[in-house]
Amino acid sequence: MQSTDGTNTEVNRQILDFCNHLAGSCQTTALALSDSEGSRLNEKAAMMALLIIKDFPPRLRSYPRTVEGKNVILLAVDQWIFERDVDRGFLGEALASVLVFPYKACINPDYLHQHEVLLKKRLILEVLENMALSSPELSYRMHIQPEYFMYEVMLNRVRLFPPQAFGVSHFLSGNAPPEKVEHLMQGYREALEQLVKSGQIRIEKGFIIMSDKFIADSKSSRVRIVNISKNAPRALFSSVFGLVPQIVNFFTQNTEAFYKFQVFPWKRDLDSHRNFVNPQKYVFVPTSQGLVSLADRADIEAFASKVLSEGGYDRIKVEEFGGFLNDLYLIRAYAGAQEKKILVKRFKDWGSLKWFPLSIWSLGARSFAVLGRTRLEREQAISELLMQKGFNVPKILHVSASERLVFMEYIEAEDLSHAVKRIALAKDWQKVDKDFATITHVGELYARVHELGVVLGDTKPENVMVAPDGKIFLLDFEQASRGGDRSWDIAEFLYFAGHYIPLNEEAKAEAIARAFISGYLSGGGDVACVRRAGTQKYTRVFSIFTLPAMLRVMADVCKKAVKDENPKVP
Repeated sequence: MQSTDGTNTEVNRQILDFCNHLAGSCQTTALALSDSEGSRLNEKAAMMALLIIKDFPPRLRSYPRTVEGKNVILLAVDQWIFERDVDRGFLGEALASVLVFPYKACINPDYLHQHEVLLKKRLILEVLENMALSSPELSYRMHIQPEYFMYEVMLNRVRLFPPQAFGVSHFLSGNAPPEKVEHLMQGYREALEQLVKSGQIRIEKGFIIMSDKFIADSKSSRVRIVNISKNAPRALFSSVFGLVPQIVNFFTQNTEAFYKFQVFPWKRDLDSHRNFVNPQKYVFVPTSQGLVSLADRADIEAFASKVLSEGGYDRIKVEEFGGFLNDLYLIRAYAGAQEKKILVKRFKDWGSLKWFPLSIWSLGARSFAVLGRTRLEREQAISELLMQKGFNVPKILHVSASERLVFMEYIEAEDLSHAVKRIALAKDWQKVDKDFATITHVGELYARVHELGVVLGDTKPENVMVAPDGKIFLLDFEQASRGGDRSWDIAEFLYFAGHYIPLNEEAKAEAIARAFISGYLSGGGDVACVRRAGTQKYTRVFSIFTLPAMLRVMADVCKKAVKDENPKVP
């Protein structure tokens, strides 16, 4: 048995000799040694040696040793078991994870590299599936640099078993030599190339982007269950079949080493993971100002200072701008007589006191996204999608995911509720023809949004802005999603509008419904969705806001809608 990587140190020689002894008459498939060279904890890190033997009778056995003062834990494993661990996580990657961390291929490097790529391909897919599950809307817009997978995979294993950080602290802290990093990245790059060929991802300007089909498939309940089910055995086997018994065996046989381990401030050093590279610094989302890393921690003051320094503004004011379920702020930047306004939305988690009235109100008709992080991701992702498709939406200027902040363009316009109020109070209907035309146009826009497969989720008139030049802006997408209940969008717009119609003005409620539905259907909307919006499932939800007479009139217009519907204004 000869080493193929050119190493001839005494430690490696003795390990090779011991492996020869263990293999006996069996065929040795490969030998990999962990490489902790460069780690600041290298002196205390035990060297892992993985010996893969074909038809190894004990199947799996550990052999703690001290070689030239170096703690060595040798794992001898049957080839069949090792390959199943690579292919499907048979032992939670307790064995295969040697290929995730830096290692030296002492015997049969081609075999080890082949299985390293297979393992990393599977782990990349798991990471991407989890991203799609945890960020179902934002995942369509994510731009990922390849380094993300290296750091995310290593950190996931360190979280399960923190002492693994001993040998890779230089990698996790971003202090490893570039050639070492590139060597570890090579397996990921090859795995990513295979995923590009299979159509699961694409690469644009060096960024990995998940395909729409891959994201849609990742949202299935089967993928969710499979991914969750992998966590338990991974944590179990990483400790039971991985390092714990070997370390315990080793230290019970070596009192001096056990004492050194006890006095070594390993917990304090592992706490330094706060200085580890944040994998999310390699994940970006697009804004109108370019890509922004999810690791960005800019708060309102930091962003305001950036605006001040880059835009030539000499003073800035930040003022509260209202908000109940979210905090809203307005940044005013001045350069002489010129003023620039930026709206800031902070997405708060909806606590039980805020969430309970919403859940009761919509019970059986719709569920709401509650977590601030989830709502922020929806706001950013759907806004960028609609802008890309030609809709007028406020530009997203910056996103600080860690602070749950979205900085966006301030739109100088009035919201559509003003038009509805003018109709409600009008004596001469001809004077509000323009307002009816706007409502019809909004119906067309909603139909076009639905045609994209997007449901907005919060379509009350206040979330439509009408600029002085007549340009219509859609906003507030924190409840939006791909797929969902289109009838809810129609019902919420109409019945919220009906809230502004006073008693004995049913004709105006009917005219508003006809104007909106006409636009929706002419824009390609589904008449079945309109009719469904008139059912009791939706009207009962809005009965606490809108007079029963207005609900009944608008619901009747919905239920009787036909494809060639035209607005009828008295």
